[in-house]
Amino acid sequence: MIWVQLVFWFIYLDEESLFTSPAVGIEAYDMLGRTPDTIVASRPLKEGVIADYKATEAMLKYFINKALGGVHLFRPEVMVAVPGGITSTERRAVIDATIAAGAKAAYIIKEPIVAAIGADIPIGSASGHLIIDIGGGTAEMAILSLGGIVCSRSVRIGGNKLDKSIQEFTRRKYNLAIGERTAEEAKIEVGSATFLDKKLTMEVKGRDMISGLPKTIILTSDDVTEAIQDDLSGLIATLKEVLYDTPPELSADVMNKGMVLTGGTSQLRNMDQLFSKAIGVAAFVADDPVLCVVKGAGIALENLDAYKRSILATR
Repeated sequence: MIWVQLVFWFIYLDEESLFTSPAVGIEAYDMLGRTPDTIVASRPLKEGVIADYKATEAMLKYFINKALGGVHLFRPEVMVAVPGGITSTERRAVIDATIAAGAKAAYIIKEPIVAAIGADIPIGSASGHLIIDIGGGTAEMAILSLGGIVCSRSVRIGGNKLDKSIQEFTRRKYNLAIGERTAEEAKIEVGSATFLDKKLTMEVKGRDMISGLPKTIILTSDDVTEAIQDDLSGLIATLKEVLYDTPPELSADVMNKGMVLTGGTSQLRNMDQLFSKAIGVAAFVADDPVLCVVKGAGIALENLDAYKRSILATR
């Protein structure tokens, strides 16, 4: 059995030998913005769903081949973690791509459930748990109890949306065009969900929008915080919608236990403080938040029968 989380991998392919030897993941990410005209940069998934079917199929085939090695004696069962808000059509596309990539069976499970499992939250108990999974493309917020989702929201705001907001801010304020990688580096190095008492600074290099020449500016943590305010406000508004739909008994549980944050974007400075201050409930970032969904998917697949109520078995 193999578990897969649909994340934002980049695949770089030669146009003349499509899907022959794609670079995937970090290897491909290192090439971002540095490819010649003969190389195509493809992001198979956008906002948690398939944007390029063929590239997604090639990516999944790459993962399966890597997991099984050179000799394929059997076709594996694959579990795929997907956003809770995807449509039935988007879900079917994931299933079809997984089967076409060489899987014997494909199982779909919602990210809030596996994120909670990976964060060691006892979702099987008769008690409410609030999980917030903020990844690259989407943010998943859910109240879990008795192994299922009581109420949830999925909003297409994540790390990539924050990066774009930083790019737009530097273009608007400093007349500087920067790439996705530079924006992400700024988010990681000096970014914060709240304004800091002691500003952080870093040099950012890009292209002057007026002269077209290379230019260097000093970007501060306040700049990044200001750039992403609208996105953060969207996350808070979505969380309030979830809590509004939460039954009173489970609301009391959330008050007592707090909320757990997972996903790579939850590591942004003071993200937990932002949610805690806005909602009035304690917030905690899970251990190793980047891998919570992946760990949870692995655990769920190993105990498939125990989690079958939360999993859609397809073929």
